[in-house]
Amino acid sequence: MPATRVYRMAAEAARPSARDATTLDTEFNRGLGLFDSTMVVVGSMIGSGIFIVSAEMSRQLGSPGWLLVAWLLTGVLTIAAALSYGELAAMMPRAGGQYVYLREAFSPLWGFLYGWTLFLVIQTGTIAAVSVGFARYLALFVPGIAEDRYLLAPVHLLPGYAISLSTTQLVAMLVIAVLTWTNTRGLDYGKFIQNVFTTSKTGALLALIGVGLLFGWNQEAVSANFADFWTPRGFSPIVPGLTAASGFGLIVAICVSQTGSLFSADAWNNITFTAGEVKNPRRNIPLSLALGTLIVITLYLLANVAYLATLPLHAIQTASADRVATETLEAIFPGLGVSLMAAGIVISTFGCANGLVLAGARAYYAMARDGVFFKPAGRLNHAKVPAWGLWLQGLWAAFLVLPRTYDAASGAYGNVYNDLLDYIVSAALLFYILTILGIFRLRVTRPDAERPYRAFGYPVVPALYIAGAAAILVVLFLYRTSTTWPGLIIVLMGVPVYFLWRRRPADA
Repeated sequence: MPATRVYRMAAEAARPSARDATTLDTEFNRGLGLFDSTMVVVGSMIGSGIFIVSAEMSRQLGSPGWLLVAWLLTGVLTIAAALSYGELAAMMPRAGGQYVYLREAFSPLWGFLYGWTLFLVIQTGTIAAVSVGFARYLALFVPGIAEDRYLLAPVHLLPGYAISLSTTQLVAMLVIAVLTWTNTRGLDYGKFIQNVFTTSKTGALLALIGVGLLFGWNQEAVSANFADFWTPRGFSPIVPGLTAASGFGLIVAICVSQTGSLFSADAWNNITFTAGEVKNPRRNIPLSLALGTLIVITLYLLANVAYLATLPLHAIQTASADRVATETLEAIFPGLGVSLMAAGIVISTFGCANGLVLAGARAYYAMARDGVFFKPAGRLNHAKVPAWGLWLQGLWAAFLVLPRTYDAASGAYGNVYNDLLDYIVSAALLFYILTILGIFRLRVTRPDAERPYRAFGYPVVPALYIAGAAAILVVLFLYRTSTTWPGLIIVLMGVPVYFLWRRRPADA
């Protein structure tokens, strides 16, 4: 028998059946309606990025017009991806979402590599980052919280790396612990927190937009930004000798700038992880993906218009610590802007962290059920939630808060999770491309499968996403090598781990 045929048969034996993937989960509590599902999408997307990343993007792009174009591109790509994912979500409404889609469209190995990267960095690293962001802004109201107030001073273990425990880190770890514990109590607890905080932060973002456009309207800034809409100025080089002043440099700058905007608009796919708990998932998951991403992208575009209506481009480019939203509110309410924005970000980051905590454990549950993750993570507790998966996720996310990077020249400390997240942006984009390619593959390999919702604009819209995202990915690999290739290595490290999992006894 040819080796290729043996391999194919082994892969098919290891892969859960198509029927298993397309039938509904019965072990969960289906407590998420359309509103709840949309709040998971919106709440997981809106963190602190929208209040910060426009500063770096404006330095890369150098003009108000191209800044808005970059955000518009992010919006088109995000909504196109969400509309495409809806077909997979309706076809395979199982806990695990994107992990299941990759497993079924390609192979169990591809599903595992996504789940491995999700647990190692994407979900847990983002939870760590958002929780530290919460602590940093809470420090404006609680003086005892500070990044240089140490319970454990930095201990240098390796050149360029240390481990520490400041009060800021401690608060971040407590947030992770509290949200993890709350979500182990049952879906209703996590859902309540998600709905309350997502509604609050959506209102806060709307208030920022309204205040910026109505009360912050600065005629001088409006004239400078919109009368000279496209001319690049004040930009920083993408790489030595290449800036947005040239046509090719502008294309590269737009692609590179997407690392900030796409990351700020990421995590919309988290609702697919919770498919086992969504009422009428074949209808509500595609709808919540469309509604949630449309709401957030509209808010993000309007927020950037509000920044440009209040601040001249130079002020956006040079905003202190890149806090563009804070500078906007400070220009409108001198002396109050910092506190107002800090309160908004505290609410936003807490709700975002809860959505990430709630959703992530469902992916590890699906992996454990397939025998490629710790077996206890595949069990539900008395509240019908994967408590073991929640605690494993929480412990790793809390651990990621502790390691620090160290720059000997400046004596400054950074956070390891920030580097990891930079590394993984390109890998996450790769998984999105593969998942949408899975729609095309499944149309061929399973043409008769039930598809209650078919991807909007198929094949054009999914193909446009693949082309656009692939172009960005190529540019990142060429011009951001230090932060892209390490991400690919992290993914590939999962290959031997997968085969080790497969060799473990079924009851281990």
